[in-house]
Amino acid sequence: MADRIRVGVVGAHAERGWGRHIHLPALKALDDFEVTAVAARSPESARAAAEVWGAGSAYDDAAALMADPDVDLVTVVVQLPSRDGLVESAIAAGKHVYSEWPLALDAATAERFESAARTAGVRHAVGLQSRHHPAVRLLRDLLGQGLIGEVLSASLLFSLSTPEVWSQRYAALFDETKGVNHVAVVGGHSLDMFQYAVGDFTEVSATLTTRIDRVTMEETGRRIEVTSPDQIVLGGLLESGAAASAHFMTGGPRGDGFRIEVHGRAGRLVLVSSDDSLVGPQFTLTHETANGTPAEQLPVPDAYGPLLGTPSPVSNVAQVYKDLGQAIRTGGDFAPDFSTAARTHRLLDAIKSSAKTGGRIHLA
Repeated sequence: MADRIRVGVVGAHAERGWGRHIHLPALKALDDFEVTAVAARSPESARAAAEVWGAGSAYDDAAALMADPDVDLVTVVVQLPSRDGLVESAIAAGKHVYSEWPLALDAATAERFESAARTAGVRHAVGLQSRHHPAVRLLRDLLGQGLIGEVLSASLLFSLSTPEVWSQRYAALFDETKGVNHVAVVGGHSLDMFQYAVGDFTEVSATLTTRIDRVTMEETGRRIEVTSPDQIVLGGLLESGAAASAHFMTGGPRGDGFRIEVHGRAGRLVLVSSDDSLVGPQFTLTHETANGTPAEQLPVPDAYGPLLGTPSPVSNVAQVYKDLGQAIRTGGDFAPDFSTAARTHRLLDAIKSSAKTGGRIHLA
């Protein structure tokens, strides 16, 4: 491998998208990485992206990028409905892989990707970067240190406002078969962050329903049917034995974002976001020890400072890259990887199965 880890980006765009606005500045901020190649849908868009991303090679064929000897790591920022075969192809080419979330349509596919990567000896990352927010990491550590004693219960509430009119680019969000709906995206990002802090679910029961059944496409004015759930409610037990619940509310003109509340024998910790951003909120963490005692806002120690100076999606993604780079160099442990993704997909599959059957699902 060269002195710097050479990155090829599949799905690079010159002007828009999560890759352009999040991955590109994250990579530019890290000395250990260099974007050497990009792939897009046409030669013209690939050349335009290469100029913006600072890449020496531009491809309109992802397979050609993966065969490029000057690429060590393939970053896949293509949305899941259009991603067929890309992750597997990168692994087969012997490249390390960073795939955006969701990794797959279901847990079985995610597990297959993980097994293939392990067999090929390549390192892998998934875009579940919200766990790297400093306040989330602090919450996890304070629970581990026993600040509030034995955890009795934990809850997650997330409310998200949604417009009535959407660009055609987001049509897949409203199709339950596409893998980028609210269960996968809102549920996946949020539940990974929640489980990172409080521990994994070991059993769950859930209810899903669709309250907004039609939305309008901005470009055409056409009304399309919504088949993906916009209300997600679940409850169950964590590996610690604590009771836990989560409720995702989407729709309407206003949302308040995240509220994570953890009750312990010796107190309570509450993490609240400042807005309804899914992946880039600012958090306030408070600690209460007894009824009637004012809550104490906990400052985030300097040791938890974000990699790029300010908490942001760019900083969180940069942290994933930095940790992945270290794992590539040393062979050490790393998360979030495909194992993290498979675990989160298993929880999402359990939620859908429980909602369909009305039963309680036990997770291995």
